[in-house]
Amino acid sequence: MRIVIAEDDALLREGLALLLRAEGLDVVGTASTGDGVLDAIDTHKPDVAILDVRMPPTHTDEGIVAAVEARRRRPDLAVLVLSAYVEQSFATELLSGGVTGLGYLLKERVGRVEEFLDALHRVAGGGTAIDPEVVAQLFTRSRQDTRLERLSPRERDVLALMAEGLGNGAIAGRLVVTEGAVHKHIRSIFAKLDLSPADQVDRRVAAVLRYLDDARRKG
Repeated sequence: MRIVIAEDDALLREGLALLLRAEGLDVVGTASTGDGVLDAIDTHKPDVAILDVRMPPTHTDEGIVAAVEARRRRPDLAVLVLSAYVEQSFATELLSGGVTGLGYLLKERVGRVEEFLDALHRVAGGGTAIDPEVVAQLFTRSRQDTRLERLSPRERDVLALMAEGLGNGAIAGRLVVTEGAVHKHIRSIFAKLDLSPADQVDRRVAAVLRYLDDARRKG
């Protein structure tokens, strides 16, 4: 896995690079600005770009702007965005381009090495890794949608964990229920969101996209 890192905090940037290299991953370039990471992506053609949200010169949304532009240039590029705290408007802006190969994590997750590496590999594999705090805020903004209001509280919990990118086993572990119970909840979610098994789509992906897209439109 070839990785480019964009982070203006030199200590965090180099620490993250050391962590990833220690795990046998190939950090091919680093940058401290949005423009710098775009140049690094064009030069090194990485599999994954890890970007901070706030970078010079304004320390507002340079990372999100760079991530959106990087995905425009290279739709197959996996992007993992790091933020010091939940910034819902930035999350929904990023998600508006689709959720395949996309992650949005709080920086505190980096310190939880196993969680961070799991999220990184999930994103690199084309999956989704959205921080639970981000999901919680998006879900709060989405609950006025009629179809989502059909869901029970437990089904909302399951859908939120699906949006984080977790599989059935991981969801069962997080909620302390059996995988059979998770499977039953997911079948109910599909039914309540009018996702028919006859549809030529991945219903799991469709459910998450419906949830995230509704959050984006209400954002």
